[in-house]
Amino acid sequence: MSTTTPSKRTGGRSAAVIHSVRTAVEELVKEKGSERVTVPMIAERAGVNPTSIYRRWGDLPTLLNDIATYHLDPDRPLAERGDLRDDLSDWASGIVTHFRKPVNAALLRGGAGAAGERASDCLRNRRTEAAQLLARHPETAVTEDDVMDVVIAPIINRVIFQPWTLGDSTADDMVARLFRAGAGSADEETRRGAASGDTP
Repeated sequence: MSTTTPSKRTGGRSAAVIHSVRTAVEELVKEKGSERVTVPMIAERAGVNPTSIYRRWGDLPTLLNDIATYHLDPDRPLAERGDLRDDLSDWASGIVTHFRKPVNAALLRGGAGAAGERASDCLRNRRTEAAQLLARHPETAVTEDDVMDVVIAPIINRVIFQPWTLGDSTADDMVARLFRAGAGSADEETRRGAASGDTP
């Protein structure tokens, strides 16, 4: 089962339908919980035909994944502070802030529960963003897999299973863990050397 949101033009009527459906999903998830929401229910609330929803999103899990992450558009500008650790912390903080909203967490749980073997848009887009951040620092030993395994996976795990453990320091804690690990240790030494005026 695919959880990749199909690419569609979003002008005019299409944009209005998308907005209505997204609003309906968010309202219904708040009211009933993601596990009780159905496509016919969404269609009725949005004032659209169920076939319009199936034609654009394919199935309910794909729709839930899209609604859960559309505020985290992978094309949005990412903070650039000149330091990889700072960039990663800002980026991860934005993700944590997004999913600390109960409706976003509920949507992600609903989509993830039926995502199947393929990565959801959430994970796929976070990997794309990680690659963009790392590309700014070609000297780093940190890889996309490191960022996904040490920073993103624990955050998403908390969103799905322990949302009450997401706090103001969660993002910084995960990034700090990355730089304590082998992949980030050399980067951290370089960072400290630059701060003290030493050259490696």
